[in-house]
Amino acid sequence: MHEPDGSGAILVRGAGPVGCTAALALSACGFRVALEGGRTAPAGFRPLALSYASRLILERVGAWEELRPTPIETVLVSQKGGFGRTRLESVDAGVPALGYVVDYAAVAAVLHGAIERAGIAGAFAQAPACVVHAEGSDASMPEKRYAQDAVVACVDVAPASGTIAHERFTPEGPLALLPYGGKYALVWSMSPERAAYFASCPEDAFLAGLAATGGRAIGHPRAVSSRSVQPLALRVRESRVADRQVYIGNAAQALHPVAGQGLNLGLRDAWDLAQILRGARDPGDARLLRRFAFERSLDASSLVRVTDFLAGAFVGSSRAARAARGIGLALMDVLPGPRRFFARRMVFGASALP
Repeated sequence: MHEPDGSGAILVRGAGPVGCTAALALSACGFRVALEGGRTAPAGFRPLALSYASRLILERVGAWEELRPTPIETVLVSQKGGFGRTRLESVDAGVPALGYVVDYAAVAAVLHGAIERAGIAGAFAQAPACVVHAEGSDASMPEKRYAQDAVVACVDVAPASGTIAHERFTPEGPLALLPYGGKYALVWSMSPERAAYFASCPEDAFLAGLAATGGRAIGHPRAVSSRSVQPLALRVRESRVADRQVYIGNAAQALHPVAGQGLNLGLRDAWDLAQILRGARDPGDARLLRRFAFERSLDASSLVRVTDFLAGAFVGSSRAARAARGIGLALMDVLPGPRRFFARRMVFGASALP
């Protein structure tokens, strides 16, 4: 790093949702901010599940009102080939909706518009006091490659999806169906070989496979579009901070998509960083950055453990394992305390507070 010019300027690298949110939140705190990176959303259908806490963050940076998301009021958690089910309701977390489903391109467009209105620049002439890395994971991060890829698609169903999401665990991996404008946004984890097949097989074969895996609760799949495959891996950076540098979002940790927590965790990173740096004369001060890393460690580490566990906990089809999993799901469904705790943890993170 070059010596900073002492102006308190902050450079955010990465113009995705986490980088844009960080730039907006830091600018609102009075810092001079520049945002570096391409501002064109990736091609193809890419559904995002935003928690209610993420809605609050996007509202505070002026990037929510233009969105038209589909709310998730209920999540049904089940397993294929076994008994037991848990029903999570928005009332369990004390919020109007557990989450919201929207396409990545829509979120990116709204955030980029907010960046332009805020007058956030694209670069500085001199070295900034702090660099915020939000450009995603890279090869330097330790990686745990899951024996799964995810098929992502948009599925038309009858009856329409409404506001219910499904998280269904199968012997190959989790299947998530998120309500999206009457359809479902699908994230289906399975072996790489099977994922390649379902990404390109005839539509009737795909729909038959989905119906057999999803069960009757999801309705009748009628059509599928926008199929793609996403390799799945867990990447966690060894340190969130370096000399006048801090890592947030996927640049700090990239999670398995089960429970849809990766982006929500990254948005909390962005918001908390701005609050910790608020009022600082030197945003690159090592003590402040270490404080950020410490305060974010519980939220991040707990979600890394939970998603890593869920990615593999239901894999396998032995009778004893199915029975144990079914008992766990049934107990959570009838015990309001654990159900409410889990619902709030998925919405708000480790603090379980808005």
